[in-house]
Amino acid sequence: MKLLLLTLVFASGITCKRVTVFVCDSKYAKKYHYRDDCRGLKNCKHKIIEISLDSARSTNKTLCKWEYNQ
Repeated sequence: MKLLLLTLVFASGITCKRVTVFVCDSKYAKKYHYRDDCRGLKNCKHKIIEISLDSARSTNKTLCKWEYNQ
């Protein structure tokens, strides 16, 4: 049964969408942002980079407070 399900998933072309977020490329950055023009990134003096949401969470980054108000 599992093999049949896996075969159907691969045959149908279903893929997992990778969610990416934006962070300031500083060792002191603590927040991630869904948009690269988020108000919370305004003071970033370093490069703004795009990383996976899983990667941001694994480094203990949390969602920017401005994202809640959008």
